[in-house]
Amino acid sequence: MKPTLASVTPLLPSGPDFEGELRIYTEHMGFSIVWQMEGMAGIQRDGVAFNLQRNDTREWLENSSMSIGVKGLDALYAEYQNVPGRVGPLEMKFWGRREFHLIMTSGVCLQFYEAP
Repeated sequence: MKPTLASVTPLLPSGPDFEGELRIYTEHMGFSIVWQMEGMAGIQRDGVAFNLQRNDTREWLENSSMSIGVKGLDALYAEYQNVPGRVGPLEMKFWGRREFHLIMTSGVCLQFYEAP
């Protein structure tokens, strides 16, 4: 039997404040905790899941970036305006995709784009 890849769940570093970063995802961004143990949590919103891990290695934080397809990009952009971190402008990129990014307080970059 040929092996097949079934799913991917990115491991995201939380930065030094694991509990604070987890609260941002759950209280401000609509994610739910699926499981949690010391220094790690599985979180999910709709069809998107991450494993958040206590990790403050600067290289991991500054180089972690996810691109997330969204239906209802304008509504999500409005919803995320008050999320702690830095929300970039919602704009059409030269590669033909409407998107915005959110730099989390940890330094992780989440990019949201309109899914077809």
